[in-house]
Amino acid sequence: MGYLNKVLYACGIQGDGSPVSGGGLSQNGKFSYGYASCPGKRASMEDFYEAIIDGVHGEIVGLFGVFDGHGGARAAQYVKQNLFTNLIKHPKFISDTKLAIVDAYSQTDSEFLKSENNHSRDAGSTASTAILVGDRLLVANVGDSRAVICRAGNAIAVSRDHRPDQTDERQRIEDAGGFVMWAGTWRVGGVLAVSRAFGDKLLKQYVVADPEIQEEVVDGSLEFLILASDGLWDVVTNEEAVAMIKPIDDPEEAAKRLMQEAYQRGSSDNITCVVVRFLSNQNNSSSEQK
Repeated sequence: MGYLNKVLYACGIQGDGSPVSGGGLSQNGKFSYGYASCPGKRASMEDFYEAIIDGVHGEIVGLFGVFDGHGGARAAQYVKQNLFTNLIKHPKFISDTKLAIVDAYSQTDSEFLKSENNHSRDAGSTASTAILVGDRLLVANVGDSRAVICRAGNAIAVSRDHRPDQTDERQRIEDAGGFVMWAGTWRVGGVLAVSRAFGDKLLKQYVVADPEIQEEVVDGSLEFLILASDGLWDVVTNEEAVAMIKPIDDPEEAAKRLMQEAYQRGSSDNITCVVVRFLSNQNNSSSEQK
């Protein structure tokens, strides 16, 4: 078995050679998407992803997310199954999308915490999500999964990793009565390496699920978006990721390329990538999915 084949196999490539990946094209032909996900070198899989194209009040919308669990897969799986459902049901999803996103994050976190009453061990999850409504792209983030866009050929981070050693995050935690200490890396209460997350009920007073939201205009300069868990970003820079997949029209192939590169570079974590390519100024046929 050649090295690349070993990489593909370890990254969840099935025995018949087909990858654990997929993709699609929006009905209006304005965007296409692809995803790829694998356990990598971990024995267990705690990453989840979601990609939904739906019609809401006559508008075609795209909802994409990467959810990286910790303390088990429960929280990430719950967020995958419920966050976008709660968001689409929100009465102001179209008219005030930012408010709807904040409310949906809060609702999903609260409902997950209630469902955790019978579990003694804490579980939590990051969420990096992208919502496409008309010519608006709204990126919301909790934790250290990350969203990066390519605009006019440049890599631009449109989310911030939430880590407890950031000045404002540390201040927020300490103001709430918590503490941040070094234990291999900076951790909330010496336990958790992210300062915002879904779940984590024992640390909830300090580890909030309040998303930071950034809005971008979808225009001719916006080429594509990458959402990925830290299994990618631990070993690949924003600029490298953008340069790597810029020539790849098919977003599924692009997501697989990022996943394979992260594994080759020695990522020790689960690896999940979602790529959304905007087709407004491109030949749509070049990005059609199989």
